[in-house]
Amino acid sequence: MTYELYYWPGLPGRGEFVRLALEQAGAPYIDLVRDTPSGMSALTKLMEHEAAMPPFAPPFLKDGSRIIGQTAAILLHLGDRLKLAPRDPAKRLWTHQMQLTIADAVTEAHNAHHPVAVDLYYEDQKPEARRAAKSFREERIPKFLGWFERILGNEKRGGKWLAGRAVSYADLSLFQLVEGFRYAFPKAMKGHETDFPRVVALVEAVRKLPNIAAYLGSPRHLAFNEDGIFRHYPELDA
Repeated sequence: MTYELYYWPGLPGRGEFVRLALEQAGAPYIDLVRDTPSGMSALTKLMEHEAAMPPFAPPFLKDGSRIIGQTAAILLHLGDRLKLAPRDPAKRLWTHQMQLTIADAVTEAHNAHHPVAVDLYYEDQKPEARRAAKSFREERIPKFLGWFERILGNEKRGGKWLAGRAVSYADLSLFQLVEGFRYAFPKAMKGHETDFPRVVALVEAVRKLPNIAAYLGSPRHLAFNEDGIFRHYPELDA
């Protein structure tokens, strides 16, 4: 069966966390808006008209007759099916908890450049963004990365990955989060990364996974840009 992924065109965004899981598992999927001429129309119809339980916003995944919205919920759904989550129920829930924490970090990263309102242009909230970005760079990035560093330093987890011996969707998502931080705040991250060597090592281990390496080098992989969640404005990386 082929999964159908729905996300906005032209940017990695939250959809990329789902793409990484599908690519790592070698699962057949169609990125509807990217891959089909009618994809955007199909996205709109499912959100506004056709679905009995409509998703609030992309990304959402269609698995047969089931439609799942919210990145963390999609990955919770896919974790068992794609063997990207532990079998133990407690560890599955722990993996979901880590993914929800990553989702918090993603939201805060977006709010660093849009702290007042999403529907305002960045240029309309520059003073507030400078203040928000300073706090995010100096306080929040180290707090999030420090939490994952402590997890990776805990030998009780039973392996080199976040959830133990096998790679999980949380590892893939932490990779994308750090890559987003690096894009948006390269100066700040250059200073931070020496404090979190285990996180950096995990990111590089994910990058070297054969399926991930092939995906990153393919035309399917979308680069970060200033229309997405992670945006590089030099004045916010002072």
